[in-house]
Amino acid sequence: MRIVVLGLMGQYPLGGMAWQVLHHLLGFRRLGCDCFYVENSGAPPYSPRRLSIAESANDNIRFLRDTFRQFGLSESWAYYDCLTNRWFGMGKSAVRELLEHADLIVNLCGATLPDPDQRRKGCLVYIDTDPGLEQVRIAQGDRASREYLEAHDLHFSYGWNVGEPSSRIPSGGIAWRKTHPPVLVDLWDAPAGRANASWRSIATYRNKGKDLVIDGEIYLWSKHPNFEQVVALPARTSERLELALANIDEADRARFSSHGWGLRDPYTLTKSAGSYRRYVLGAKGEFSVEKDCYVRLNSGWFSDRTVCFLAAGRPCVVQDTGFTSRVPTGLGLLTWHTAEEAADALDRVARDYERHARAARALAIEFFEARVLLPQILKSAGP
Repeated sequence: MRIVVLGLMGQYPLGGMAWQVLHHLLGFRRLGCDCFYVENSGAPPYSPRRLSIAESANDNIRFLRDTFRQFGLSESWAYYDCLTNRWFGMGKSAVRELLEHADLIVNLCGATLPDPDQRRKGCLVYIDTDPGLEQVRIAQGDRASREYLEAHDLHFSYGWNVGEPSSRIPSGGIAWRKTHPPVLVDLWDAPAGRANASWRSIATYRNKGKDLVIDGEIYLWSKHPNFEQVVALPARTSERLELALANIDEADRARFSSHGWGLRDPYTLTKSAGSYRRYVLGAKGEFSVEKDCYVRLNSGWFSDRTVCFLAAGRPCVVQDTGFTSRVPTGLGLLTWHTAEEAADALDRVARDYERHARAARALAIEFFEARVLLPQILKSAGP
């Protein structure tokens, strides 16, 4: 089977975006498929170093080339640079032939607007990595969003509770199949974590632009309200807490630092797939805060960052988004609703760290391994 994955790894050249794509590309290849990456979002490249739209895609293209070379995918990618109207990696004609004859096209993150002229036979699958936005839009009558989604043949979401009575996220009349972010566990093999290491996470403190309004109530597509719940957490536990935070102003940074949080520069730690992996492996575990909308809407969303920590055998203490309807918690993976619960969970792991570390990796193998999740997409897409 020939598969094309569409993504945003070139537009946003960061380690986390790279691993999201790599786990799909390499995961499908391990299942015996020919798999290729194509990026043609039409959006200008972003510079995470400058925190702004880039004037040139040179750094973005270099990021793609270096990453794919590292994983033996040098001949399997293509990126369209809208600034120069040029293709890099595979050429335009090769991309067109690939899209016309692919058996399966995976639109990861909804990265690309479907073009029916570029697809003769392949099943087009939409993977919704940020549940809520598109579902609410179409439920509220947004015609453009409905046409966009209905241009796909199948729809998967990381929101395990989308369309269910337990969540306020509607289906919008779309038959959502549920999935989680896949991980290749062996790529995260590492020595056991150090009990005296810090708990870590990588996050954007404040996001803007995708807030949801349901029945007059606003649900923020941002983590900052939930970070405020735990700003004083370091005083409640003897565990060391560290964050690599983007989009946080100096006043908030100073406030978190004064409460005992260790703060790191996110760009230097996530500028490549390798640096991202090293940061994860250096952690005792992950302590995580999630977006307001994911939590309050009980989305069932699970993070493609957290699956990396689990695969590395690093226990995770994460804010509950409702994913416990699918994934067991209490050992290796613990959830919190309040700062008190967060402190208790951290201390529980510390008292029996090795057991929780083994359980974390076991959860990754059972629930998030690519060989567990990706065959469901292949089966749904048909022969």
